[in-house]
Amino acid sequence: MEPTTHRQRALEVVRHRGIARGRDFDAAGITRATLQRLRDEGVLQQVGRGLYKLADAEVDSATSLAEAVRIQPRGVICLLSALQFHELTTQTPHAVWMMLGQKDWAPVNPSVALKIVRASGEALTAGVETHVIDGVPVPITVPAKTVADCFKHRNKIGIDVAVEALRDFMKSRPRPDLNAIYRYAQLDRVQSVIRPYLEAMT
Repeated sequence: MEPTTHRQRALEVVRHRGIARGRDFDAAGITRATLQRLRDEGVLQQVGRGLYKLADAEVDSATSLAEAVRIQPRGVICLLSALQFHELTTQTPHAVWMMLGQKDWAPVNPSVALKIVRASGEALTAGVETHVIDGVPVPITVPAKTVADCFKHRNKIGIDVAVEALRDFMKSRPRPDLNAIYRYAQLDRVQSVIRPYLEAMT
């Protein structure tokens, strides 16, 4: 039987982190053998390589976003995944859309299917808010930035999805900030693309 202190410490780590990585357990002096026993006993659930959460934890519809960010902490949830989070689309993405810097590593064979897009400078860092999901801080693009990004990556997700997102954004309450849309569209260099759609809706 694993020493109680090891078990307790492991559970404390995963309760604090929501989804804990191997390095989190290492820092607490918890062995891999302890994790394997807790997993085999059904106390912990392994949700990816070196990723664990409580087996009886409530499953949030956004859990895959938290798992994705645990896999690649530098990633920002974007495009279809951000649209779904903000309820700006009827689309259900089959993978988590993540934005990374030009030199950030893209996970290979992750436990959560990922769709990676690249950005740099303010196009990567502007318009990002952190939401806590399953105890994990998850960076997600704000609605206005998400819509601008959809027009930037319209060849990947389809112009119809981008237009639908803009239409839903325009219907949102409180009244949407049109200046924000133009600002992010300028960062993404798609202001000339988005302008006619925006003018038709205002």
